[in-house]
Amino acid sequence: MSSYEKPFIVPVFLPNIGCPHKCVFCNQSSITGVKQKTPSSEEIGLHINRFLNYKVKNRSLVQISFFGGNFLGLKIDFIKSLLHEATKFVIQGRVDSIRFSTRPDTIDYERLDILKEFPVATVEIGVQSIDDKVLSLSERGHTSSDTEKAVSILKERNYEIGLQMMIGLPGDNGAGALYSAKRIAALSPDFVRIYPTLVLKNTILSRWYKEGKYTPLSLEQCITLVKDIYLIFREKKIQVIRMGIQASEHFERQAIILAGPYHPAFGHLVYSEVFLDMASSLIESEEIGCRDSVGIKVHPRSVSKMRGIKNFNIKTLEKRFNIKSVEIIPDSSLAADAVIISSLPKTFYFSVRNSKSEAQNPKQ
Repeated sequence: MSSYEKPFIVPVFLPNIGCPHKCVFCNQSSITGVKQKTPSSEEIGLHINRFLNYKVKNRSLVQISFFGGNFLGLKIDFIKSLLHEATKFVIQGRVDSIRFSTRPDTIDYERLDILKEFPVATVEIGVQSIDDKVLSLSERGHTSSDTEKAVSILKERNYEIGLQMMIGLPGDNGAGALYSAKRIAALSPDFVRIYPTLVLKNTILSRWYKEGKYTPLSLEQCITLVKDIYLIFREKKIQVIRMGIQASEHFERQAIILAGPYHPAFGHLVYSEVFLDMASSLIESEEIGCRDSVGIKVHPRSVSKMRGIKNFNIKTLEKRFNIKSVEIIPDSSLAADAVIISSLPKTFYFSVRNSKSEAQNPKQ
């Protein structure tokens, strides 16, 4: 895997500011529950100070993150005032560095020169797709070549790079999403995020949905597609740090999501399908079905992924292979992404190649 270290994030939300227009799927204030008010640098300083009180003691890396808007699309004076405020905490030794999210078409040498005097370490880009037709239908206002150029410039300046992609946008399909994922992987970012497209109220997409012009992916379709995309990135040793929109009570309370593949544990569902595929491939290849019981060993951190929500994977394996009882056995000697049938001397790691598992001797 890449050397990306998950930091403790101090989030600073900038509600849509710096965005030149509104994408068809976007309603930031609805999805975050944050009112459309641009905070002052003083308010941001107070917010950061409060949030640092929640810092986990053992978390070695701390970053202040500006997100929700198009950071490099802001006025230069405002960018500098935000960075000056955040830098105070770096100077105090309470924060290690700064990160922000921005659009690919706002990344150029001139804008990056603004950052030279500040401790910015990580830049996330809202790529969404590498298909220019999909980008146009989503009214993104940039092209795939803008993304490729932006990544190239950021690499020249040695920034840590994160790329965000969306699944199920207008004009997109499974093959197109996989193509975008492969092209994003070819850019070799340090990490990626994968988001399903949701129909949020008060968006252009919500109107299209009501008019029958847009149909979102089902939850089942999306989980399988994101699983395949996850495996593409894992094959290239690129960390996937999030799959799915972060769960929030605000969604249910305000009925923000009109349609689409939302689940509060979306990422867990994807991982569970990965582990189900691994176990199924192993049992099938060794022809060990029709038994009274089968023990499946996984790392302790992967037990819930192997079980699935409400033991879905266990029930599926028992039914699929006519096994009376499947037992999940924690084994801390295994890698987090490995599965082994306790009676067999083979460990399986799921590979993207041919969508088949590869068996390896656990001593290798």
